[in-house]
Amino acid sequence: MKNTIITILEQKKKKDKITMLTAYDYSMAKLMDEAGVNAILVGDSLGMVMLGYEDTLSVTMEDMIHHTAAVERGTANAFVVADMPFMSYQTSVYDAVYNAGRLMKEGHANAVKLEGGASVCPQIKAIVEASIPVVGHLGLTPQSINALGGFIVQGKSEEEAEKLIEAAKAIEEAGAFAIVLECVPAKLAALISESIHIPTIGIGAGAGCDGQVLVYQDMLAMFSGFKPKFVKCFADVGRMMKDAFKQYIEETKASIFPGEEHAYKMDDDVLEKLSRRMKEGEEA
Repeated sequence: MKNTIITILEQKKKKDKITMLTAYDYSMAKLMDEAGVNAILVGDSLGMVMLGYEDTLSVTMEDMIHHTAAVERGTANAFVVADMPFMSYQTSVYDAVYNAGRLMKEGHANAVKLEGGASVCPQIKAIVEASIPVVGHLGLTPQSINALGGFIVQGKSEEEAEKLIEAAKAIEEAGAFAIVLECVPAKLAALISESIHIPTIGIGAGAGCDGQVLVYQDMLAMFSGFKPKFVKCFADVGRMMKDAFKQYIEETKASIFPGEEHAYKMDDDVLEKLSRRMKEGEEA
């Protein structure tokens, strides 16, 4: 069944948790879609996990369009949300609508996501009025990492918590159909979820949200080193991949691979005639 805005909104009403994962290419999107995930986020996290940038700030519109289009081609039922990259919407309402339109028209996204609270509500309103669905993003907003002072949990003080609640209500009023809550205390995220009518998708925001999203490289342990507290490793795919790569190297060097079962055959008579001709040519 194709996931749409209507089905996602209905999931909140039915208290049916929304499942979302990141994907950045056709093959991974196809696997997730076949597994039955409700939504796929083509996050600007691709800058770090796919392109090797230190943060998300260097991601361009062309990057997002390229990867979103690839993901869309791999989905049949999942709802595809594309991140609007840094400075693609902050500069003006016009830029926001224009770039959101590019993600829909060229990237074939089903919706766009942008970070920020009250300051981006004019952009959200204008994008929605252009018939483009919008997902908001509050809490730890990676595009504002320099202003926030690092990857820090947001909303821990009373004042910060009140601001997040008001921002969520403003985003809903502006027309967004869902909000991602990132690195927000679980009890606050649950309170926000109860305070608004649109779904909340949590990442590091506890089980009280209406759904969850994870970066697939994190949940599959495809990176070593830093692991956020909110990440659960569902399978050590990274280790399995490295083991497979090492086995491939060993078997290739030992001439174990490719084996006879991996090779194509030809008639011995043809080979014998070819060898004879080559030998005659050398003698001549």
